Amino acid sequence: MSHDNSQHPELSATIGLKDLGTVHRLGFGAMRIVGDGVWGEPADRKAAVAVVRRAVELGVDFIDTADSYGPNISEEILAEALHPYRDGLQIATKVGFTRTGPHEWVPLGRAEYLRQQTELSLRKLKVDALDLLQLHRIDPKVDPEEQFTVLRDLQKEGKVKALGLSQVSVAELEEAGKYFTVSTVQNRYNLTDRSSEDVLNYAEENGIGFIPWAPISAGELSRPGGPLDAAAQRLGATTSQVALAWLLRRSPVMMPIPGTGSIRHLEENLAAAGVVLDDTTYAELEAAR
Repeated sequence: MSHDNSQHPELSATIGLKDLGTVHRLGFGAMRIVGDGVWGEPADRKAAVAVVRRAVELGVDFIDTADSYGPNISEEILAEALHPYRDGLQIATKVGFTRTGPHEWVPLGRAEYLRQQTELSLRKLKVDALDLLQLHRIDPKVDPEEQFTVLRDLQKEGKVKALGLSQVSVAELEEAGKYFTVSTVQNRYNLTDRSSEDVLNYAEENGIGFIPWAPISAGELSRPGGPLDAAAQRLGATTSQVALAWLLRRSPVMMPIPGTGSIRHLEENLAAAGVVLDDTTYAELEAAR
């Protein structure tokens, strides 16, 4: 059972991002179009290209990727699939991790590395300026000032239009804001992990787009007979669609980016924009932890 309007899905509401412009809030995450462990080539590159193209055909105008997805491969697939880019399509990427193998992520925030990776992302995505560059992690071994300053400089040089951060605290958001305008923040957030509630509230109060990673993760809540499953049954939707619908209702700055390597799952995820949670269902899910 699923909420099926896959051929002409209802588009999600929009959000205006600082320094960037307006995009639909339900986007696409390009982490899963590469190999297992977010490492290497996908099993079927043509299929990955097809998924990306289908996302844009269905109205997606915000895609999130990173230099470390592959590494490099996700950005290269996006360029292969979409360049020259449709007007209004915004591609966000991230720098700040180096990869030492499948499932291995090492923060690296030296200014020269962040600059090098930004230059490489420009080349891989085939653009003169990145739409949105996010610091994938603040490197605890490098002075935050060094990391924030190089991002600010890249924006001043016209190589980046908008800037954001990933997996940070409110205090880190406030500190970064002394160096540049924060357009987005990308923290883990879903029905079962709301540890970034304070960051979400700060984002809402300050007009910052909040991109929840792992948006569909629901654990025990999605078990047969559980609250998410029960809501899905009532609404004629999938548990994933209900989880996304809950996020979209949770805050006007919420920007879920569910990722997949499957066109079927892509269409199912995007159809979540048409799932409307009644007040009772929303309250039940809000209370479920």
